[in-house]
Amino acid sequence: MKCITEKSEDKIKDAARRVFLKKGFDGTTSRDIAREADMNIALTNYYFRSKEKLFLEIFSEVFAMYFNNTIEILNKKIGIKEKISEMIEHDFAMMKNEPDMVIFIMNEIHKEPDRLFTGMSHFKQLQETYFTQQLEEGIAEGTIRDMRLQNLLPLIKCSVEFIYLAKPIHKKLYNMTDEDFEKFAETQKEHIKEMICSYLVIG
Repeated sequence: MKCITEKSEDKIKDAARRVFLKKGFDGTTSRDIAREADMNIALTNYYFRSKEKLFLEIFSEVFAMYFNNTIEILNKKIGIKEKISEMIEHDFAMMKNEPDMVIFIMNEIHKEPDRLFTGMSHFKQLQETYFTQQLEEGIAEGTIRDMRLQNLLPLIKCSVEFIYLAKPIHKKLYNMTDEDFEKFAETQKEHIKEMICSYLVIG
């Protein structure tokens, strides 16, 4: 019975994640989740009690997914240029595979920042990574421009995420097919790496 319960819970969570990412908290109903999971609504409510509880669990997991790999990269014992390149590669892959994730996170936090930021330690972890130490040492030595993590991360994230968030606009403006767009995105990715690394690293 336990295995069946765990499978049912996983099925509901997977379904809820898909629906929440598309519709957000306000646009999603328990019936939407039950329909996506192909389960009875009473059974869905039995496992998770409320849409609110299920949403907070999904949001916490998605938010962690958004930051955890970045934190792992920032803690690697590699050079700053290599690290920035890897971060940009990771963000491009994430946006290519799950563009709805960023829209979902930003929309929900914009609506209720106090509720959704409670208990989250990701930003503190970002400040305590090895990359922060590398930046501070490079700034002190004069090999890195005086740019802090809170300035650099938005520069990377915004440059990368806008490409895929604005995909319909790019395709319409420049008459691109999906294949054309992917070629454009790959080229843009290399431009972003070059511009950020060339600006940040002195000499």
